[in-house]
Amino acid sequence: MACGIPPDTRCVKWRFGCGHNLRLLFFLFYLNMVSGHIRYSIPEEMKKGSLIGNVAQDLGLDLKRLRSGRARIVTGESIQYTELKTDKGILVVKERIDREQLCGDITPCSFSFEVILENPMELHQITVEITDINDHSPTFKRDKIQFEISETANTGARFTLTSAEDQDVGVNGLREYFLTENDNFVLKQNSNADGKKYAEMVLQKPLDRETNPSLSLKLIAVDGGTPQRSGTVNIDITVLDVNDNAPVFNQSVYKATVLENSPRDTYVTTVNASDADFGSNSVITYYFSDLNSGLSDLFTVNEESGVISITGLIDYEKDKKYELRIEAKDQGGLTDSSKVIIEVTDVNDNAPIISVMSFTSPVSEDAPSGTTIGIINVKDLDSGDNGQVNCKIEQNVPFKIRSNLRNYYTLVTDTVLDRESVSEYNITVVATDAGMPPLYTKRTFNLKVSDVNDNAPVFSQGVYNAFITENNSPGVSVLMLRARDPDENQNARISYILEDANIGGSPVSEYVSVNAESGVVHVVSSFDYEQIKQLVFVVKAQDGGSPPLSSNVSVKIMIQDQNDNPPQVLYPVQTGGSLVAEMVPRSADVGYLVTKVVAVDVDSGQNAWLSYKLQKATDRALFEVGLQNGEIRTIRQVTDKDAVKQRLTVIVEDNGQPSRSATVIVNVAVADSFPEVLSEFTDFTHDKEYNDNLTFYLVLALAVVSFLFITCLVVIISVKIYRWRQSRVLYHSNLPVIPYYPPRYSDTLGTGTLQHVYNYEVCRTTDSRKSDCKFGRAGSQNVLIMDPSSTGTMQRIQSEKSILDEPDSPLEVS
Repeated sequence: MACGIPPDTRCVKWRFGCGHNLRLLFFLFYLNMVSGHIRYSIPEEMKKGSLIGNVAQDLGLDLKRLRSGRARIVTGESIQYTELKTDKGILVVKERIDREQLCGDITPCSFSFEVILENPMELHQITVEITDINDHSPTFKRDKIQFEISETANTGARFTLTSAEDQDVGVNGLREYFLTENDNFVLKQNSNADGKKYAEMVLQKPLDRETNPSLSLKLIAVDGGTPQRSGTVNIDITVLDVNDNAPVFNQSVYKATVLENSPRDTYVTTVNASDADFGSNSVITYYFSDLNSGLSDLFTVNEESGVISITGLIDYEKDKKYELRIEAKDQGGLTDSSKVIIEVTDVNDNAPIISVMSFTSPVSEDAPSGTTIGIINVKDLDSGDNGQVNCKIEQNVPFKIRSNLRNYYTLVTDTVLDRESVSEYNITVVATDAGMPPLYTKRTFNLKVSDVNDNAPVFSQGVYNAFITENNSPGVSVLMLRARDPDENQNARISYILEDANIGGSPVSEYVSVNAESGVVHVVSSFDYEQIKQLVFVVKAQDGGSPPLSSNVSVKIMIQDQNDNPPQVLYPVQTGGSLVAEMVPRSADVGYLVTKVVAVDVDSGQNAWLSYKLQKATDRALFEVGLQNGEIRTIRQVTDKDAVKQRLTVIVEDNGQPSRSATVIVNVAVADSFPEVLSEFTDFTHDKEYNDNLTFYLVLALAVVSFLFITCLVVIISVKIYRWRQSRVLYHSNLPVIPYYPPRYSDTLGTGTLQHVYNYEVCRTTDSRKSDCKFGRAGSQNVLIMDPSSTGTMQRIQSEKSILDEPDSPLEVS
């Protein structure tokens, strides 16, 4: 094999070499392969060994095919993320899969590979789509963002913020930004052309260094995953100061009224002072004289105009009235003082505050009605009607709220809970005050209902029926039982148990077994339909609760018949030693019932339908066999010419696939008297034995003759080959002649041991390879005389009697 090409494949030499040819052949071969394509979708970061899918089931392959075909995964990647379990036919996770590492921002994210099977070759493509999970939080490249902003910055000024990055995609990616609550800035979100979001900070209210010389905010980026993830960056703002002039007044007492929570710079009153001085000394400035009272954080006075305005949060619940000391000062340092009394009017500006004293989650689903699950405290800082609070539950849930003490409420169950119906509740408590307009606060409590084992497993069917053919292989799965338990965790873990019972005196476990986890019913032994027609047993599904609950289901396995039994002939009875014959009188008419072949088949259905046929008969024109009933009747009038001995061979065949048969021999005697029948059938028995012995001896003789013929043929061929090889060796040899003396040879005198005198014609030369010898038939003398001195001459030695004229074949001496 060269270049990976089988010997019987012709490799056309292109300019690109044999590697190109191999790819061309592989492509042509690929077109002839059986192929399939399946697609799976799994989340990233699954554990090793996690199930991806049942490849054997999805491709329609059985496990034997996977093993015999040496199924394997072929991928061009350096990392193989999946593994094929050929013993189970499933595809599992082999290596950790990080969608962000595999695909980055590309969506959808997937990788493909092929599953190859051999004998015959099959190629199936599998695509695994990796769905994103929210495993990355939005992050900022900088730890903090710093700004220096003048307090005179115009409202609407924009400040671009650093964008966050989220490696997740889709709904798990970056969704929006949040800016911590403040009075000065709002957040505006925008999107680039590529869809990435960024945020800008917009100045909503002017900065006041006297109130807040610096601001510390947080920019929060959140994604849309579940659970939601977020990233935070700090924003440090330094407010640059502008020198303001304090206001001045000219009255001793000023009175004013303001509403609480009035916005910043709300006008309160105006103080006015006059100065008789001239020039620079007439320039009057106004300021608060008591800077330690903390009122300067709430109010401000304009140094030039004397206008007093609000700079801070006015809260009626803290102070209902304020008194300010104000001074007017000119350039010469002269001062005057006055008092400003400001009364605060209450407004409904405080929503109720819900504080959780105690809350229990989860709560058992068998908790009785009226069980307390939480205690809350509700307060409203407003006064009068603005501070009156009413609590209620927003949704239609099986809970109610009770008021036991002032501002304290208990949350209790109103009915018995059922986790199987609702496993989790979001209880929203709404506290509303009586102000105008009313303010309210919502607090949502997430209550989980814990499970108790109050549901028994339920089978999907009342009775399971299955069929199996007899003579099955042990271990074959028949059916799968499936039960469901609405409980969860251990309470929903179902085990399948085969109930003890006896079938035909044997335990049911000798026939079937049930997988405790999957509920698959396997047959343990091979069934015989003729012994058992069906199996009826009970399987119990039991959960893992404490105490466990269970339910039973009946399983009926019907055994289907196979044509595994040949027909059995009941009549006539076939005996080994004696001969049974049916008598037919010579006066029998057409249709005379000779006998009836009775046979049965222990199989059932069409496997037991029997038909009868006449296979051989001494006289086919005399008898017939009923196809369905096996009756042997005459089909013509019996005559004196008909032989006494009639031998019929009847074949009984069933209707199975493939069919099975049995043969019966029926001996019929055509005679009118019993002695005639007896003598004839006695000779018939002897003739039969003689014919059987004769056949045996003929076959034996043929085998012996064939063996002897082959043996002789092999010997003759071997001798011929041996002589030919010896002659070739002697012809090319220069060795001297070594005489060969027969056995019992003693000397060359007349007293030798040869029994007969032969006539030799010896021709001898100096070259031993040319010497030969001819001999004739035996004479009367027993002496062979040889002349050892002759070298190169020819001598003739004759016996006393006449020598035969024709010598035998030459003898080659070696």
